[in-house]
Amino acid sequence: MAATDTKAVGSDDYALSRVPRTERFGFWTMLLQWLGQSGSLSQFTLGATIGVGMTFGKAFLAFTLGAVILEIVIFAIGLAGMREGLATPLLTRWIGFGRNGSALVSLVIAVSLVGWFGVQNTIFGNSVAALVGGPSALWCAVAGIAITALVIFGFKYMALLAKIATPLFFALIAWSVTTTLMDHSVSELISAPPPGEHLPLAVAATAIAGGYMTGAIVAPEMTRYNKKGSHVFVQSASSMILSEYIVGMIGVLLGHLVKSSDVTHIVLSTSGAVGAIVVILSTAKINDWNLYGSSLGIVNFFQVVFGKRLHRGVVTVGLGIVGTLLSAVGVMEHFTEFLSTLGVAIPPIGGIIVAEYWV
Repeated sequence: MAATDTKAVGSDDYALSRVPRTERFGFWTMLLQWLGQSGSLSQFTLGATIGVGMTFGKAFLAFTLGAVILEIVIFAIGLAGMREGLATPLLTRWIGFGRNGSALVSLVIAVSLVGWFGVQNTIFGNSVAALVGGPSALWCAVAGIAITALVIFGFKYMALLAKIATPLFFALIAWSVTTTLMDHSVSELISAPPPGEHLPLAVAATAIAGGYMTGAIVAPEMTRYNKKGSHVFVQSASSMILSEYIVGMIGVLLGHLVKSSDVTHIVLSTSGAVGAIVVILSTAKINDWNLYGSSLGIVNFFQVVFGKRLHRGVVTVGLGIVGTLLSAVGVMEHFTEFLSTLGVAIPPIGGIIVAEYWV
């Protein structure tokens, strides 16, 4: 279907063109988008997993190494996206992969991101069902439809969601965690030995960097809306500090506290209503970018391979329906290992982009 036939369906958001300078966003709007990606329930779990196998000091070093690696990749790729005004699928056409290679890259990224959209949606449905009741499939459908409807209309509406969801999410998380830690000695938790099997520093740092590497590769999806390179650096660095040093290290403390990596119940233990809101915000502010990035990849893939100019809004509807249906019937739970394996193919893309563009 041609783009001209589907203009009424949401926003195309410059899926196959540069974002004009006049359409870029200011510092604070973009900062909230970055911070929205930096904290999730899974990041607390990652911190706790590392905390179970490391002292607080060694965990801090592991997060530092992982954050430095991530920031170098994010800034190098994100700055290229800002300078060119192009998302990763289009950027790869002229950086190392060529037209046909970019189609393959786009497909890999799109499958990975829409897969994680489904996985996150499944986690959402199960969590809300456990907190407030009702069938998990129903909650999966509600979340999938709501996020798809938002992403159809593109970056402007996603930015509006970030302005609401990001501050509220971190405020609720801070309240929940502070309430828990007030009943314990933080200094004792910091000095406590790791309660589980020893985790090597290299393994921990690799897990930290690798866990977000796909997000680093698709950073241009966001940075193409930035006005300045300095904004990209400050915003991405702020996101790393919040994600690794605050959320991640709090996860380490919680891991020492409960002597297990299963700490999400602490974050959600305040009450059914507040816990449900935390899950909703956590899912919405990250899953919209999973679906958005996937839609850009599919648009580029079809344009290159089939010569068809699909409208991004139409593609979003299709991907959202598929991801929502699969998550509602529980299929996505069985695809996590496949998606993790697929993620191994994505980090080398970042190395090629950095080398071709900057070297």
